[in-house]
Amino acid sequence: MTFTVSAEPHVPFEALAGADLVVDAVYASGIKGHKGDEPIARLIKGVGNQGGIRPAGSPAKRAVRLAALYTTGTEVDWPDHLDPETGIFTYYGDNRKPGQDLHGTSRGGNILLRDAFAASHGTEEDRLKYVPPFLLFQRAANMGRAVRFRGLLAPGGPSLTPDDELAAIWRTTSGERFQNYRARFTVLDHDRISRAWIEHLLEGGSPIEGDCPPAWASWVNGRAYMPLLAPATTLIRPKADQLPDDREGQAILEAIHGHFQSQEHGFEACAVAIWRLIAPRTGACDITRPSRDGGRDAVGQYILGPPAATITIDFALEAKCYAVSNSVGVREVSRLISRLRHRNFGVLVTTSYFHKQVQEEIHDDGHPIALVCGKDIVDILRQHGHTTVGAVQHWLRQNFPAQ
Repeated sequence: MTFTVSAEPHVPFEALAGADLVVDAVYASGIKGHKGDEPIARLIKGVGNQGGIRPAGSPAKRAVRLAALYTTGTEVDWPDHLDPETGIFTYYGDNRKPGQDLHGTSRGGNILLRDAFAASHGTEEDRLKYVPPFLLFQRAANMGRAVRFRGLLAPGGPSLTPDDELAAIWRTTSGERFQNYRARFTVLDHDRISRAWIEHLLEGGSPIEGDCPPAWASWVNGRAYMPLLAPATTLIRPKADQLPDDREGQAILEAIHGHFQSQEHGFEACAVAIWRLIAPRTGACDITRPSRDGGRDAVGQYILGPPAATITIDFALEAKCYAVSNSVGVREVSRLISRLRHRNFGVLVTTSYFHKQVQEEIHDDGHPIALVCGKDIVDILRQHGHTTVGAVQHWLRQNFPAQ
């Protein structure tokens, strides 16, 4: 998954040791052609120049002063993901190959995740002593070893349950099963981490003293989250942003399209399943009969409110299993729009992409329709562990067998 970022400012390699960390700034790598070019180790002394979870201090002794998290943002088997509109960052731990225990990694990254998330639900003193500030970096595309700073992270989130925050998940590689953590953090609302606070932490100072960001102090004191929210400004997605840009993702879409090619209406149930992955609080959903659907492939309910006093709102879903060369146009969307009633919303799921005119009409006229394109399908399947063509084909055969 590639995150949307700005291109400036750019901090040269020679200035890293004294630099502040600015959200979305690029920090350059060296030019000598070895691991010493890696910028994170120069930005934060003592965290090393390898691995995804890089603690300053010992996880085994519960003596980590701060931790850097590094992601390429592009590993399909481990789809780290930042949602800038909610501030939630999903990160996978460092046990990524079979052959060792969940907590048996060489640098203790998963031990740190386990203990930090547990302490985050403890007392203020527990958070102060056992939850280090996490600093998120992402590889800057096409810039060597350069990284972007993505923000200050606190474990968990304001709307997440403990099970949602940290979960041990199973994966299979070459027939061998193993566990890794899936962790969810909140990017806190602070745009600059000062060099003074970084040095203060590395020297063993209290995390809520020195030049501590107010958002971090609020989280430590009362587990109050102040997320950095960044609503999208790009409302019209070009074709390139609606389809996967990697071969495996493209092959996944082809596999889905091929699976339903001989069963015209079979993709409707699949589209509902995909929507449930995107919107987990989707309730009852009925596939309409092909001869009577009038272009409305499913009708369902979305659940709002607490478990003891929920309300539901109706939605209509339409599914289009198109080849990636065939866009969804105005005709298809107009049919869905005509069937929306007051307080309803619509969902249109396609294995291809939406024409620009369709997106403009929906936006300009304020139609309550969620557009789910091919890239969205691949991304959500990957986030739920279906990361290869074989895994997706197995999911399709198990859930949507040929009729």
